[in-house]
Amino acid sequence: MGLTFTKLFSRLFAKKEMRILMVGLDAAGKTTILYKLKLGEIVTTIPTIGFNVETVEYKNISFTVWDVGGQDKALFSEHSGLIFVVDSNDRDRVVRARDELHRMLNEDELRDAVLLVFANKQDLPNAMNAAEITDKLGLHSLRQRHWYIQSTCATSGEGLYEGLDWLSNNIASKVSSLTSSES
Repeated sequence: MGLTFTKLFSRLFAKKEMRILMVGLDAAGKTTILYKLKLGEIVTTIPTIGFNVETVEYKNISFTVWDVGGQDKALFSEHSGLIFVVDSNDRDRVVRARDELHRMLNEDELRDAVLLVFANKQDLPNAMNAAEITDKLGLHSLRQRHWYIQSTCATSGEGLYEGLDWLSNNIASKVSSLTSSES
């Protein structure tokens, strides 16, 4: 009885750790999002060469977020979630963003990762809304993958935590369904 209570208590209150890969085209806002989540403030960024890795604490979850500048395939393994950041104001490169997203989703290392799309820069006047981004990225064609799109503004933080909530809930439910099927 005491052991069962201890297991239940630790499942409810223990800090969960999740490895998240954050990618997208250059200038989409990945690094700004990372440091807004980490520090709660805007930092001056330069194009990422290589990658940034930070641990972001949110609720009882510790997200290790890899902000990958050049989408190095060697960094794809062992991530339970993928955040794809799109510049919602960049209509000229949305097809390129779609191609990059689908190329990455076809990688074996990311086959089981849940997908969160941040439709960033929603504060700009000509930004595409989430429905338009969904269509342009071909998200409805992703039949075998859990995905969600969240409108965001990295500079204000709007939408970022809602996206993390979805990501953490879906990774947690995926992990629990895997462990229950293994029993």
